[in-house]
Amino acid sequence: MTKDDIFARIVEILHQTFDIEPSRITRESRLGEDLDIDSIDAVDLIVQLKPLVGKRLQPEAFKSVRTVQDVVDALYGLVHEPHA
Repeated sequence: MTKDDIFARIVEILHQTFDIEPSRITRESRLGEDLDIDSIDAVDLIVQLKPLVGKRLQPEAFKSVRTVQDVVDALYGLVHEPHA
């Protein structure tokens, strides 16, 4: 799975779940300031992203997430980390 694949899925989820127009969503979009995603919405987003990773998502992995690109990078790291 590439970062572009992850970005496309995030755009799809944000559009379907939060009614955000895809044209408003860029990699630089800030979740809170630009897309009005609050902490409760962020939890919903993480729950919907879980199937992409195929394992439990730890909230700590998303503590420093501020932009859509941060979400992409965090998920990409989780998808491609070596299995323990």
